[in-house]
Amino acid sequence: MGNNPVDATIRVEVAYATPEKQVLLAVEVPSGCTAGEAIDLSGIRDEFPEMELNPRSIGIFSKKTSIEKVLEDGDRVEIYRPLIADPKEQRKQRARERRGK
Repeated sequence: MGNNPVDATIRVEVAYATPEKQVLLAVEVPSGCTAGEAIDLSGIRDEFPEMELNPRSIGIFSKKTSIEKVLEDGDRVEIYRPLIADPKEQRKQRARERRGK
């Protein structure tokens, strides 16, 4: 790579997990790359062909962000799965169970 800014790359990580498997892929992407482009370039879909990517369900270091977010060197793009159960409802259910004992 030369000193031409067009040739500049950054290193980011793309993460996805299921209950059975977790993957964190380090990938070098062009400077100015978006979160969505990094996901595509990472090849993570090859690891999880069943993954359904919801553009509103991604984040960088646990903070929700847009798929169009331009990444910075060192960012970790996280792809979130839909919740199986509402956490508030689960807490209420556990509280009811404790009161019932």
